[in-house]
Amino acid sequence: MSVLIFVDQTENHIKKSSYEVLTYGVKLAAQIGTNAEAIVLGTVNDDLSALGKYGVTKVHHVANETLNHVDAHVYTKVIEEAVAATNATVVVISHNTTGKAIAARISAKLKAGLVAGAIALPDTSNGFVVKKSVFSGKAFANVNIATAIKIISLNPNSFHVTSADGTATVETLNATVEAAKIKVTAVNKVSGEVPLSEADIVVSAGRGMKGPENWGMIEELAHELHAATACSRPVADADWRPHHEHVGQTGLQIAPNLYIAIGISGAIQHLAGVNRSKVMVVINKDPEAPFFKAADYGIVGDAFEVVPQLISEIKKLHNN
Repeated sequence: MSVLIFVDQTENHIKKSSYEVLTYGVKLAAQIGTNAEAIVLGTVNDDLSALGKYGVTKVHHVANETLNHVDAHVYTKVIEEAVAATNATVVVISHNTTGKAIAARISAKLKAGLVAGAIALPDTSNGFVVKKSVFSGKAFANVNIATAIKIISLNPNSFHVTSADGTATVETLNATVEAAKIKVTAVNKVSGEVPLSEADIVVSAGRGMKGPENWGMIEELAHELHAATACSRPVADADWRPHHEHVGQTGLQIAPNLYIAIGISGAIQHLAGVNRSKVMVVINKDPEAPFFKAADYGIVGDAFEVVPQLISEIKKLHNN
């Protein structure tokens, strides 16, 4: 019996969200009195034994190049075999793009209960109750999983990463890797200092910027904060910014530690995509903007005056 943690990777490197899942899975294993093991699929250039510092005792690696690109059908088959090989009773996955593609499939294959988008460790005092956010973060649901095998996908940036000294044993897992049904013909990489889905800080702007020609100061502020840039839907629809930067109910849903919204009114559709942010800062010249009701901090002022001053003060801090 064990907790099996799926460690996601991209371009041969482990994703940031996987370290959060590792911490969660290890703490869950300690809570239910079992050991935590990890599984990694595909070619990875990182030192897998170093995952031991997050608490896992063993890393199962299926180093097949077919797994370098996500094919939900192939991934599901491999993880299904890994669960059988490790006698796992709980599988933990990140609720990211890959996790959303495979978690439900694994659940169906194993006839296992699934909670997608968990935000806390289960309450095992009376059953196996997992807390998750619902209705775009407006409420919470406590779901009891009663099946023998349980699947949990963890919302990114909802669990604090901890580490210590430790080394894991890395073992090759002999699993069946079927031919991929998806053929990757090209990879178009999004340019930028920080991937939006992995960013701790996000600087976002809306129609208050008046046009794409004014985005230079948004990018400069993001650069000074080592942040990712984002935008509201009207901005993406107007082609001021690329659609991959659109955050909101119909765009990317994010949960950074700090979200700075500049010139965005804060319609409910936008808030649905960013309301899991740890801290929200709003800069808007309209004191009645709905975003101020959700913000932790707000500045009522013209972005074209406030943002340059903010950049200047940040640069002073960097120079000290």
